[in-house]
Amino acid sequence: MNKHDINSILIIDDHPLLRRGISNLVSMDQSFQVVAEASNGTEGLELALSLKPDIILLDLNMEVMDGLQTLKALKATELDSRIVILTVSDNEKDVVATLRAGADGYLLKDMEPEDMLARLHQVVNGQIILSDKVSELVVRGLHSESRETVSLTRREEEILALIAKGMSNKLIARELDIVESTVKVHVKHLLRKLKLRNRLEAAIWMIEQRSQ
Repeated sequence: MNKHDINSILIIDDHPLLRRGISNLVSMDQSFQVVAEASNGTEGLELALSLKPDIILLDLNMEVMDGLQTLKALKATELDSRIVILTVSDNEKDVVATLRAGADGYLLKDMEPEDMLARLHQVVNGQIILSDKVSELVVRGLHSESRETVSLTRREEEILALIAKGMSNKLIARELDIVESTVKVHVKHLLRKLKLRNRLEAAIWMIEQRSQ
């Protein structure tokens, strides 16, 4: 495998055993390489700036500097690393706060190993990645009072649900058996109706509707 095909990963987590487990799991896939581990946010920030990893796996609940603080500090730099929250918390407020702060994904530590590796491949390709449990929180936000205030068509609702699962326009088109240009039009319309700027804000909007 060409060196350029290998994605470097930095793990920031205050549990040594979990760091080792994640490192061993990631190492099973030849397209990933763990280049460093940090036990807190301060150390992680320093390593990130010096190593400039492709992906940063960031725990949420840490002492010294928690995951959200670390995420905001990383986003304030010139780094273009993809930052993925890897945590035990499926709290909707945590999901919203980290995605708002610029996280590229939110994964739960109890997910299946092969699923985690598949999601990491997706984040490398530019997708926002969410664990299935987190996706379900997002999708459930389609229901209740939200549809009374915003009138989406049935097709727009279907597309919004698939966006929440991290699917690209091309994948959505394949899933719904329509052409990609039609998907783009629907996405443009639903974002305008919801007064949102992008797909990620649409997913967050759905979570917030659920948590109100």
